[in-house]
Amino acid sequence: MNDLAEQTTAPVSEAELHAEIARLRAEAAALTERAERAEALADHDVLTPALNRRGFMTVLARNLAYCRRHGVEAALLYLDLDGFKGINDSRGHAAGDAALIAVAELLRANVRESDAVGRMGGDEFTVVLMNAGAEEGREKARRLNAALAEEGFVWDGERLPLGGSFGVRAYADQADAEVWLAEADAAMWLRKRARPEATR
Repeated sequence: MNDLAEQTTAPVSEAELHAEIARLRAEAAALTERAERAEALADHDVLTPALNRRGFMTVLARNLAYCRRHGVEAALLYLDLDGFKGINDSRGHAAGDAALIAVAELLRANVRESDAVGRMGGDEFTVVLMNAGAEEGREKARRLNAALAEEGFVWDGERLPLGGSFGVRAYADQADAEVWLAEADAAMWLRKRARPEATR
């Protein structure tokens, strides 16, 4: 009993105290890093370098609030790939995955760091452009579609073209990010229906 009392009440040296503090700080830093990594993964698409829907909607809501507060322009682009089902059916799902990765990489490479690219699921992507109005958004959509057609993606040594239907909707004091997204989505479907060749 006396031995136990001596162990629990024995003074701790400064060196031991500092070593324990350093250990606890290292553990806390490691836990913080893991939490931040998990949070980042929760906002990013598992297949492509784009944000997932959750991550993109967080950015879109923040940008909408910024536009409302500061009177800044912004444009939201909604892309649905043309003929993606045909790629999956004729080339296989691995080719479809390669196409999705190529699209996300191309979109990210052709917008500014202040802009954001998201994958809403399937073959649908979104881009929010800050300090850009409706006309700038439409011009960017035209350029992105031209780049998709020109660069495409490579599968089994063959370069295959890509393309899609873009809906563009400028910030217009929408009620929230979901409303803004729905407007851009509707604009995309109107565009797709107007193009008979834009098959899914």
